[in-house]
Amino acid sequence: MGILQQLPPDIVKIVLVLFLSFLIGLEREERKAAGGSYSFGGVRAYPLIGLIGYALALLTGAHILPLTIGFLAIASFLLLSYWHKISRTETAGLTNEMSGLATFLVGALVYYDHLWTATTLSVASLLLLDLKAALEKLAVRIAPNEIFTFAKFLLLTGVILPALPNQTYSQFHINPFKTWLVVVAISSISYASYVLQKLTKGQGGIVLAALLGGAYSSTVTTVVLARRSKTDPHPHLFSGSILIASGVMYVRLIVLLALFNRQLMAALWLPFVVLTALAACGGWLWTRRADSGAQDVQREFEPKNPLDLVTAFLFAALFLAMLVATQLADTYLGRGGLNVLAAIMGVSDVDPFIMGLTQAAGTLTPVKIAAAAIVISAASNNVIKGIYAFSLADRKAGLQSLFFLVALAALSLIPLFWLG
Repeated sequence: MGILQQLPPDIVKIVLVLFLSFLIGLEREERKAAGGSYSFGGVRAYPLIGLIGYALALLTGAHILPLTIGFLAIASFLLLSYWHKISRTETAGLTNEMSGLATFLVGALVYYDHLWTATTLSVASLLLLDLKAALEKLAVRIAPNEIFTFAKFLLLTGVILPALPNQTYSQFHINPFKTWLVVVAISSISYASYVLQKLTKGQGGIVLAALLGGAYSSTVTTVVLARRSKTDPHPHLFSGSILIASGVMYVRLIVLLALFNRQLMAALWLPFVVLTALAACGGWLWTRRADSGAQDVQREFEPKNPLDLVTAFLFAALFLAMLVATQLADTYLGRGGLNVLAAIMGVSDVDPFIMGLTQAAGTLTPVKIAAAAIVISAASNNVIKGIYAFSLADRKAGLQSLFFLVALAALSLIPLFWLG
């Protein structure tokens, strides 16, 4: 303890700067040795740059201008290195020079006591430098349209959402921010499934397609699998997979209810988990039955990009319409009218209707009544999917799917006994 107290207070910071900058330099040294051509810096240059950044920050204190001049001076030396590099080859990169500038900033950040930021910046730099091959392969695998897709996701979440007012309007309690937040939540879940399906393209089989497709849209997945069963005679595989997709739908609903109305989630999570387990386990066991070679059937489903802006605005409009319709039905038609509306909404996409109930439950509509309406709409949707499968699938697969989905719908109505 006496020795530590006698050490200068900056010794720990200097050691940290040397350690972090040495790691970056060590990675660059190894890369330079493997490359065999001219490359700036290594285990000596990078620690020196880090120390220069620390020393300049120490000398200038809170004055940012001298530190900026020092940063530009280091940048000019790195520019000379880059000019020398491109004079030798036309394929020279800027990685070494940029990592040198980052090392300078690490030294300055350590002096200003931003130790976590400096360490994180160093670790991120090391990962970006060391994972060059993997990142370049990833860039080749990602299609240009997927980058545009992600840009639309950022537009939905980071640009449009913060700009909307978070307050209610009219007697229907319409909140623009919450309306768009619902759109973002639905789009995010579908986009996550979309990305997983893209990443696993060519891997797995029909069961994996059902699992991922159920999170994307169980109705779309049912239609696709039903049509596919006509060309591949594996009725157990396809009917079981259709049941699995509808089971995953309940997981999707649990997540959405947890995000927007904890009271509804508390009322429905247990029966929905049970329904998911029954559908997923029962469907998987059914896919293991007597269809010879069925597990070798590869999935061909290519999901549609869920982040189409027109679709997002259309969903927002449908959500608002369902919000208004739900409140009108509850006010003027009572519980019976709301249940009839729930059964009708099951014919199409149930998400706008259910999301409308999450906004009304607990305030305008009692939680138990809203929960019962959600149960009815989900059950109705399962029946409709069974009809789709019966109409579009191979006869045997269609009959099995219709039976399973009607049975699932009947089981899903059991919670009405205690929600009533």
